Amino acid sequence: MFSLTGFLLAFASGVFGAAIGAQTAFIFVGFLVIAGVAINVATGNGDFTSTVAFGAWGPHVGGFAAGVAATAFAAKRNKLGEGESGRSVNLAMMGANSFDVLLIGGIFGVLGYVLNILLAMPGGWTDTVALTVFLSGMLSRVLFSSTGLLGKVPAGESRFSPSSSYCWVPWQSSLLQVLVIGLGAGLFGSYLAVSVPNGGMVLGFGISAASLVFIQFGTKVPVTHHITLPAAVATVASGGSILWGAIFGIGGALIGELYARLFNIWGDTHIDPPAGAIATMTSISILFATVGIYSAIPLVF
Repeated sequence: MFSLTGFLLAFASGVFGAAIGAQTAFIFVGFLVIAGVAINVATGNGDFTSTVAFGAWGPHVGGFAAGVAATAFAAKRNKLGEGESGRSVNLAMMGANSFDVLLIGGIFGVLGYVLNILLAMPGGWTDTVALTVFLSGMLSRVLFSSTGLLGKVPAGESRFSPSSSYCWVPWQSSLLQVLVIGLGAGLFGSYLAVSVPNGGMVLGFGISAASLVFIQFGTKVPVTHHITLPAAVATVASGGSILWGAIFGIGGALIGELYARLFNIWGDTHIDPPAGAIATMTSISILFATVGIYSAIPLVF
């Protein structure tokens, strides 16, 4: 529901999210989700998770999307440092020392707030926060990029078989690597969904997001929030099947890598592969529940 307070908070979050950078802001989302689940387990009240972690500081406003847009804008205006890219998500835009870059973050915070409300109006059909992040990145690309929505594949490269220098997450790009981390992280997210009362469905997502703090220090950890969350959603929707969760975890891993190669790696701004994967897999899970596939193939043991 739209409110003036929500509008102002979205702008404020967008400015602050841009200032500290997209990836840093998203890491804070992870810690806020973990805190929200802890509060929910202890008290039975999930308001903190919904109003803060996925609300005022949600990835669709200050928790990620604003930083992506501000970085893209800064690159367009040649306000990044030497060697820095508009596709980078680890740049704190306060370092650009330019108020208009921060204002773009605020504007995209508001856009994310409004777009998420509009997408949610038809009812539960997808993860609207994730879809908003994905569409916000596309809008940034259209407005601030010189490479077009799908980017430009350099000579000698193949869109769907990139060399290591173009991979989204180089240590998580080969098929077997994607499949194994999809299975492992998917099972983990599924287990948390059924074993932790009052918020377990998003706990794996929170841990995945928070774990990205180690990338800031150069550790090659995997990116898994597009695995743990769809797995948890499928587990809950299927009545507790962690096998369905594992399948959706693998699916999220594969779709994320597909979207990286289709939209992200060949462009000069960031379009978020995990957000696209989460929205896609959530919609598929809702469809499966609606048409009865989960009940027809229970996969519960």
